[in-house]
Amino acid sequence: MLLDESKFDVHLKLWVLRIPCQHCKLATRILNGYMLDKPRVKPITEDPTSPKTRYVVLSEKVQNQDLSDIPREKLDELKGLCEIEVVPYSLTLGYSYWSADHVLKQILPAGVEKNYPRIKTVVNKVGTITNEFRVPEFEVLAGERDMITEVKQYGATFKLDYSLVYWNSRLEHEHKRLVSLFQPGEIICDMFAGIGPFAIPAAQKGCIVYANDLNPDSIHYLRINAKVNKVEDRIYAYNMDARKFISQLMEVPTSEIKLECNISSPNTCEPCNIKDDGETNSETALLTVDRKGIGDDNNNSIEDIERPSKHDESVISAKRSSSSSHEENGKTHGTDIFEGGGKRGSQNKRMRGSEIADAKTWEHIDHVIMNLPASAVQFLDAFRGLIQKKYWKGNLPWVHCYCFIRATETPETIIAVAESALGASIQDPIFHRVRDVAPNKAMFCLSFRLPGACCREDDQ
Repeated sequence: MLLDESKFDVHLKLWVLRIPCQHCKLATRILNGYMLDKPRVKPITEDPTSPKTRYVVLSEKVQNQDLSDIPREKLDELKGLCEIEVVPYSLTLGYSYWSADHVLKQILPAGVEKNYPRIKTVVNKVGTITNEFRVPEFEVLAGERDMITEVKQYGATFKLDYSLVYWNSRLEHEHKRLVSLFQPGEIICDMFAGIGPFAIPAAQKGCIVYANDLNPDSIHYLRINAKVNKVEDRIYAYNMDARKFISQLMEVPTSEIKLECNISSPNTCEPCNIKDDGETNSETALLTVDRKGIGDDNNNSIEDIERPSKHDESVISAKRSSSSSHEENGKTHGTDIFEGGGKRGSQNKRMRGSEIADAKTWEHIDHVIMNLPASAVQFLDAFRGLIQKKYWKGNLPWVHCYCFIRATETPETIIAVAESALGASIQDPIFHRVRDVAPNKAMFCLSFRLPGACCREDDQ
């Protein structure tokens, strides 16, 4: 049977703005959030009528030719920049645009969640996610009653058990997009890490990753995947509540504070274990790592890695080495929203041994990932007074907070909720539309630099 490729065509009726070439860059900044956001589709294209102008393609949500869907202040700023013309525009996303995963989903019967060269099990997701660890329930439609499988994304391999952990293959492009913003040597904090879809590729890129999840089964598979992908020396896995994790990770230990007024003290201090009830040693508030099968030399197989208990709350305290410190005058490739971390070329080599052990997370973290769209915004209150300003080095971290926006809500609604949780105003927030999850519900990523007002001036 021949595949009718025309069945995959999606025709979009859009509006474009005809803008002089020299003003396009500034215009795109003004129109941030209102331009077409499709993978592999450029929102700025040639104007077939003139080489002196370009088409700026607007988002599908801009429905009216009078641009009334765009906030008035943005329009006024744009009209003050240059003369613009609104032009109708047609765009067809054909068969070649879609990924193999998308094509298969259109061909296979509804409910087929798992496809592999040798399919052993066919499952269907049932009901809504209501349990503490947000693990969906499946019914086995055909084949073996075995939910353990292996998937591959952008060069990384992930082992998982669908009955125990959360996994969504539709987020593959988003995983790649966010990790593309990171630079080798940067420190990443992943508060809701799951089995590692962000943590593993970030570590493969040369980042140091602190990855936490409340589900002990997710941490079990995160450790397995770190070993499978040979990045166990750059990933530290924790199993605790996200608020507790981030607060302990950035807490300045008592010994570090004492060093300021006791020059005869040693330059380093011994870490102490966190108790199962979450209480820290009164002398030092360092969090130590329990590697449990990651990076050991006893040649254990993947299956021999110990499954952590629900109360395994070991963490490492860390400081970036001077060779990977944040540069103030560069920008990351692929985006102009980040102000630090210029290209380092051959200097971006794997950090090992003493370099990792010297890292201090209360002095610097580059990015915080909050991939729990149903409630991540509510966890932003954990950042209030979290960072002690006098110990922090370089720029404050970028926070990437995932959320759902329903038809009755706007980005401004979400920002208001986020600012209320932070107790501070967010400057220059950036919204990225990830995907539609229902007819009236879309998943977004809200990125912003943590406001300085969230820091505290002293140790009070």
